[in-house]
Amino acid sequence: MKLLTNAELASLLDKDIFHKISSAADSLNLECYVVGGYVRDLFLERPSNDIDVVVVGSGIQLADALKKELGRKAKLSVFRNFGTAQVKYRDLEVEFVGARKESYTHDSRKPVVEDGTLEDDQNRRDFTINALAVCLNGPRFGELVDPFDGIADMEDGIIRTPLDPDITFSDDPLRMLRCIRFATQLNFFIEEETFDALERNADRIGIISGERIAEELDKIMMTKTPSKGFVDLQRCGLLQRILPELAAMDMVETRQGRAHKNNFYHTLEVLDNVCKHSDNLWLRWAALMHDIGKPKTKRWDQKIGWTFHNHNYIGAKMVPEIFRRLKLPLDSKMKYVQKLVNLHMRPIVIADDVVTDSAVRRLLNDAGDDIDDLMMLCEADITSKNEVRKRHFLENFRIVRSKLHDLKEKDYKRLLQPCIDGTEIMEMFNLKPSREVGELKKVLKDAVLDNKVPNEREPLMQLLMEKAREMGLCQDKA
Repeated sequence: MKLLTNAELASLLDKDIFHKISSAADSLNLECYVVGGYVRDLFLERPSNDIDVVVVGSGIQLADALKKELGRKAKLSVFRNFGTAQVKYRDLEVEFVGARKESYTHDSRKPVVEDGTLEDDQNRRDFTINALAVCLNGPRFGELVDPFDGIADMEDGIIRTPLDPDITFSDDPLRMLRCIRFATQLNFFIEEETFDALERNADRIGIISGERIAEELDKIMMTKTPSKGFVDLQRCGLLQRILPELAAMDMVETRQGRAHKNNFYHTLEVLDNVCKHSDNLWLRWAALMHDIGKPKTKRWDQKIGWTFHNHNYIGAKMVPEIFRRLKLPLDSKMKYVQKLVNLHMRPIVIADDVVTDSAVRRLLNDAGDDIDDLMMLCEADITSKNEVRKRHFLENFRIVRSKLHDLKEKDYKRLLQPCIDGTEIMEMFNLKPSREVGELKKVLKDAVLDNKVPNEREPLMQLLMEKAREMGLCQDKA
């Protein structure tokens, strides 16, 4: 963070767009301020192209004046129902809103809005670090207005609400997720009184739509260390209300002196490991979901202790419902996450034994183009504190990767797909789509994947005819 004087702020705002806003505001005799995240990020030395401007008066009027000043290259959008307007110009977006004060009803986060002063507008802001305003009017250009010591909170790395946090969060419960998201993005701590209010108001999250919740979770997921956010979500009670399947993993049970690991914290370690190597949002979601089936599959075995058999399969079946509830996409992105959850044990099983060509071929066939992401997830999943066992897995993963590389070099899609397909099988034996066709296809597929016969027409045809005779489909053929 960098402390800035008013003169330094004026220098940072010495840009054509701000001077044009200033000129338009002064010509209309309107008081105006750049506010919120743009100002915060000036002090945090973070880039930002989204500019919010508060006008003591009509934001729409000032936006219209700016559009005329900028000319045809600027695009103006007006939202009269909300009293806001947006001007897009080159790579910038400037949002204009009239200063206002708000009041809420208990069952909605949509406020009743009245015209207000700058002070009213800053009072309604979610956090002190977002309640900063810098004047754009000519005589006061660059003057900071910081009524809640947001600068001091930034210095201390604290997230705090300007007013009573219970009122702030109860009025608009989405602010609870934003609180945790900002703390995660900025690596700040949530002030104690503010965190206590998160716990007291966690039930209020029920009035927030799945889409808005998912939007905040995505932003937490895309931070450098998302585990910080999910720990805070769990500690304050929000996680069990929005992702109860994940919250349920935060427990350790001991029986006969044998305990299983805490799968919640293991999952967060895997997620952070993935984040070190990939900014793929959906791979990060797969990491978060990879062990989601463990609570449902946990069993005690007298001989071997705790087991989680088929947790990958059960977890994959849980993914669509979680995505549906959070209004996450149900298209190829969901299927990608589901696929990685289902397959995430396969490379680990292979790497725990002798790495055979057959197992690697089958893995590549099932994972397809997602094989590299699957391998990244599985390597991130090796969190054992036993260094000898960890080295064993990682060395075997190196062998698996080498064999995968060789297969991909040889055009694996052609190599692993039998050259005799289902359509030809149906024509040969006068069959319709049926169990028999599936069985014949499986015989050919298994033979190719296990490298028992080359993927060539003559040896595969011989194998097909042998199986067909065994099934009674061609007794008359010798």
